[in-house]
Amino acid sequence: MITFDNVTKIYEKGQNPAIDHISLNIEKGEFVFIVGNSGSGKTTMIELMLKELSPTSGKITINGHNLNRMRSSRIAKYRRGIGVVFQDFRLLKDRNVYENVAFAQRVIEKPNRIIKKRVPEVLTLVGLATKYRSYPNELSGGEQQRVALARALVNRPDILLADEPTGNLDPKNSAEIMELLEEINMRGTTVVVVTHNREIVNKMKKRVIRLRKGVIVSDEQEGGYIED
Repeated sequence: MITFDNVTKIYEKGQNPAIDHISLNIEKGEFVFIVGNSGSGKTTMIELMLKELSPTSGKITINGHNLNRMRSSRIAKYRRGIGVVFQDFRLLKDRNVYENVAFAQRVIEKPNRIIKKRVPEVLTLVGLATKYRSYPNELSGGEQQRVALARALVNRPDILLADEPTGNLDPKNSAEIMELLEEINMRGTTVVVVTHNREIVNKMKKRVIRLRKGVIVSDEQEGGYIED
């Protein structure tokens, strides 16, 4: 599903690599944490997966697509198969919950009959069926992250990337968001979570890939968050 084959990314000539000869394979349906200190290469890996960056060397294959050979005209279509959730929610402040989620479907020109069916389905999944008329400023941080999660899921992506999804949340809301991600994973979506949250990583006992200075230093099934 996600393969990095000896991938290196150097931003500027003469600098140390952001990631350095990384090789890994994430199978369809896996739930994987990517952890490491600031500057370890976690964000670079997410940006490479989204084709926001290209590797300096090595090969990246995701969901059957060779990203090295992908034309710029095909990137938008490729990204439709990937849901993304960020730490800062990135909701449209002038649109209500329903329209924030529907926006992801309107962008790819889904017909209204599909939108009217699919949006309530995902809002029910994330526990916000009764909040569809609310605006982001009327919601708690946990509820806003649920809206962001619903938006990421509405187009039924094969892969969900979550970049510090609990970074702005309290422990209770963080735990609830991770429970949702686990449920989504159990429905068949491949989930990759970048996080600093040691407690969550240790509690969930999923595969943990740990980076240090752009290099994978450990990759363990049911691993924990080991401090450098």
